[in-house]
Amino acid sequence: MIDKPLLAAVIALLTLSMVMSYSLSTYTVLLFHYNDFHFFLRQSISIFIAFTVMVILSKLDPDKWFAPVGLALFFSFFLLMIAMQFMPASLVKAVGGAKRWIHLGPISLAPVEFFKVGFVFFLAWSFARKFKEKNHMGFMEELKSFMPYIIVFLIAVVIIAIFQKDLGQVVVLGATLMIMFLFIGSSWKFFLTMLTGIFIAFIGLIFFAPHRMARIKSWWSTIQDSILSALPFKELQTLRVETTVKEPYQISNSLNAIHNGGFWGQGLGNGQFKLGYLSEVHTDFILAGITEELGYLGLALVTLTILFIVFRIFKIASKVKNPMYYLFCIGVGLLISFAFILNAYGISGITPIKGIAVPFLSYGGSHIIASCVAIGMVLMVSKKVPRDSTGKML
Repeated sequence: MIDKPLLAAVIALLTLSMVMSYSLSTYTVLLFHYNDFHFFLRQSISIFIAFTVMVILSKLDPDKWFAPVGLALFFSFFLLMIAMQFMPASLVKAVGGAKRWIHLGPISLAPVEFFKVGFVFFLAWSFARKFKEKNHMGFMEELKSFMPYIIVFLIAVVIIAIFQKDLGQVVVLGATLMIMFLFIGSSWKFFLTMLTGIFIAFIGLIFFAPHRMARIKSWWSTIQDSILSALPFKELQTLRVETTVKEPYQISNSLNAIHNGGFWGQGLGNGQFKLGYLSEVHTDFILAGITEELGYLGLALVTLTILFIVFRIFKIASKVKNPMYYLFCIGVGLLISFAFILNAYGISGITPIKGIAVPFLSYGGSHIIASCVAIGMVLMVSKKVPRDSTGKML
């Protein structure tokens, strides 16, 4: 029996995604002279495909199909991300020097969304085979054992952060990898050493990319007054920057949209900041759009639903006996959690905007389908959870 509460929660968010893709795309529809239902129909088709794939995966026997599906995801989309750097411009258009999408007629595919699921499976599959027992290892032995995974991750970093210029996805993958190291039994010394190395590399990726430095400066300009005014050292005032980059404007409008929503919201379809003030409101800033129209209450319900999904995934992980299933479920829960946190922090100005989609909500077919593939595999695994006669987890 699959986990019905998890399925119901995902369906609830997918349904809200369709509704908000219609409500929040008003300005974009008028600006580009699209049909009123342009985004609604495209999102509905993506959700229909995603739901169908999720249901099909949930009905498969995990002992037979789980590993083949996971390995296919990892290797096919890993190779596709490499190959797309050499594809003709008719298939892969470089936007700002970044090649993130493969265009096949009206269809656009972002391989990185599917690679994330495959990467988590690869870690779960390989960890379960290599570390069947949590034996104490010295630091150098740990480094030797984990080095193949670090190398795979670094290759992914080069492809995603440098060629695709998508640092947000690297943050999600890196955070997931580090937490999974802990779950497999790495020492805190190794964990903190790797964390330090990743932090240094992260700073390097920002420092040597002018567009990322501009984002950091624009983000800092929105919070510098409140931080620097609280510090007593005059020398620190040299950290003050002035910038005319557009992101402070975006963050300001995002915060204003959230404030304008109040507790109950302005009502579905009555948001004001979606009318040209807040771009990408149906994608990256969908949480701000939801809050303005449905209020803090709507945002709270969305947040609780995401938390419930992660809780159910972790609960399934805690009940299955196969370590591969256990680690995969942990990884999927972490992917969803980090993506939601990064997006929420970005639109509220706590961290720079990363362009990370909100799981199951933001407009876009690739991330919707990839998220449902991950949930489909979790639902496939959930059939292995022991249950009583009423269907409740034991």
